[in-house]
Amino acid sequence: MILAFDTSTAACTAALFAANGDCVARKDEVLGRGHAERLVPMIAELLDGARPESVVVGVGPGSFTGIRVAVAAAHGLAIGWDARVLGMSSLALLAAGAKGSGKVAAAMLGGHGELFVQQFDGASLEPDGELLNAPPQAVAQAIDADLVVGPGAGQLVEARGWGEARDAWPSAANAMRLPEALRKLPAVPLYARAPDARAKVAA
Repeated sequence: MILAFDTSTAACTAALFAANGDCVARKDEVLGRGHAERLVPMIAELLDGARPESVVVGVGPGSFTGIRVAVAAAHGLAIGWDARVLGMSSLALLAAGAKGSGKVAAAMLGGHGELFVQQFDGASLEPDGELLNAPPQAVAQAIDADLVVGPGAGQLVEARGWGEARDAWPSAANAMRLPEALRKLPAVPLYARAPDARAKVAA
């Protein structure tokens, strides 16, 4: 079995898949905070004694804290299960929730009023542009998808002045929809920007 989960946003989401890729169980909760306390109990409820052979974890971009919680949990659980650990793009997972064949852009809130944005082909979910991290006005000029999904969608569409903004959260139940290249990433955080906290430089 395959376990997938993501805590890159306010959502805490996990899903269990059979070997053929069928989703057999899922849990999706919007917490805001408290991912570290909720994630492992949620996974235990989902598994109900099952032992996954693979763990696929959302590596970002998104919340610094959320990404660290998920990646650390994935590695810890995998050690206990002797399972392999893979990473998946959290923005691609967000885009996977949109139905349609046209272009779709996924937008998450970043720090300092910036957005994490990437555009995808709606049918294949292959990237249709680079991962961007910039203020809404800047990323708006680089995104031509009519549909923008995610917690940052409203800001992007407002800055651009056209298109459909759809508030949405990633769901791990869509993990197997991702192209292999986007769900077989290294299981390390993909922050897409430098941390706000920096080490002090000695005088």
